[in-house]
Amino acid sequence: MFENLTGKLGNVLDALKKRGALKEEDVLLALRDIRTALLEADVALPVVKAFIDKVRAEAIGEKVLRSVTPGQQVVKIVHDALIETLGHENAELNLATQPPAVILMAGLQGSGKTTSAGKLGKFITNKLRKKVLLASLDVYRPAAQEQLEILGRQINVATLPIVAGEKPAAITQRALKAAKLEGYDVLILDSAGRLSIDDDLMNELIAVRDLAKPVETLLVADSLTGQDAVVTAENFHSRVGITGIILTRIDGDARGGAALSMRAVTQKPIKFLGVGEQMDALQPFDAARIAGRILDMGDIVSLVEKASENIKLEDAKKAAEKLAKGNFDLGDYLDQLRQMQKMGGLSGLMSMLPGVGKIKNAMAGANLDDGILKKHEAIILSMTNKERAKPDLLNASRRKRIAAGSGTTVQQVNQVLKQFQDMQTMMKRMNKLGGKGMMRSLQGMLGGNAMNEMEEMAKNMQAQGNGLGGGHGILGPNPFPEK
Repeated sequence: MFENLTGKLGNVLDALKKRGALKEEDVLLALRDIRTALLEADVALPVVKAFIDKVRAEAIGEKVLRSVTPGQQVVKIVHDALIETLGHENAELNLATQPPAVILMAGLQGSGKTTSAGKLGKFITNKLRKKVLLASLDVYRPAAQEQLEILGRQINVATLPIVAGEKPAAITQRALKAAKLEGYDVLILDSAGRLSIDDDLMNELIAVRDLAKPVETLLVADSLTGQDAVVTAENFHSRVGITGIILTRIDGDARGGAALSMRAVTQKPIKFLGVGEQMDALQPFDAARIAGRILDMGDIVSLVEKASENIKLEDAKKAAEKLAKGNFDLGDYLDQLRQMQKMGGLSGLMSMLPGVGKIKNAMAGANLDDGILKKHEAIILSMTNKERAKPDLLNASRRKRIAAGSGTTVQQVNQVLKQFQDMQTMMKRMNKLGGKGMMRSLQGMLGGNAMNEMEEMAKNMQAQGNGLGGGHGILGPNPFPEK
């Protein structure tokens, strides 16, 4: 998300930070480049103008230009302006009403509305501990109601039984009655979408809204459609009245301009981001965290939250003890790979780390993608328990068998074993040399520039993450901060 914007803004702001004193012309030149970057990222023109005007008013002044660190001051001003554009207040779901609280999902066909309804149902059930009923009002798209029913079974959330031939208004009335009689806290109505906005769609949606009286009318918009998503949001809000936005396919949008434009154009908050295909890949929107990601400052808070949700403290301690003693085997390595996949894979984890944008090219050259994790998992699963515990047993014939069983090549099996051996060697060196000795050793292995960037990243993580660093498994000594 925001890859293009992050890279271009990073280059502009880095150039400012490297300068000692700043002149007004330097700031104006940087603002011109920032304006271009925002427009290329698909941010709406009125939003860009307002953003640049705000930054210019604060960045060109004696307080900044005569500051000891003027470049850093400009970065802070840009960061604060991004938060204001995205929305200062992080709006939570409004469920404060006599149950059932009705949530009406609206949007165009293909925006991910039905999937988002399921994700939201799971979020409310698991995070907010509410009893949820899902109901599909889409009687037009083939198998749309069945799709929601299947999603409901997958996430253990109840769905309204399907009655063939029933109209959306009648389904709404039946859903309201069922939700009241059966004691549901929340009723999510998944309305029908269309390929484009038309009067029939809007009139039907208005009728359902008037009947259900939802506390939340959430527009589901596909971020990949860029400016079209912003136009859609304006139309739905003017005709139906929305209370918030769910922006989907954020993980596939390198530009990210829709996220920056939506709130500014509609004056309605983005409440959730769809960040993946999994049913738990729905993330409450947080303006400060998104601003941090845009400026390549990372999102350590989200990283820690993911760790606390997916990794048990006892398991992390056991893994750390094994690493320290040199008893870490391929079974433990498999556990670490699975932890990474639970937390969003390599791409998901790296997107939350500060400074990763600066070493993106190096990472791309190393072919770090989530498919590698799955291949490694398949290779290790093709081994016997004895082979995982004692990798030295893996002779040529065993490696051929493992390659055939995992659908990979012997070369790929060898790569997994080599990486595992390198990991073991690194941990042994760390125990023998201590922290500073290990850093010098790594510098010799990776080269000065790469090491400097990694060292800087570690410092940023430590400063922002409140003690997230060290050597317990993948995430450091304790992914759960002390309370």
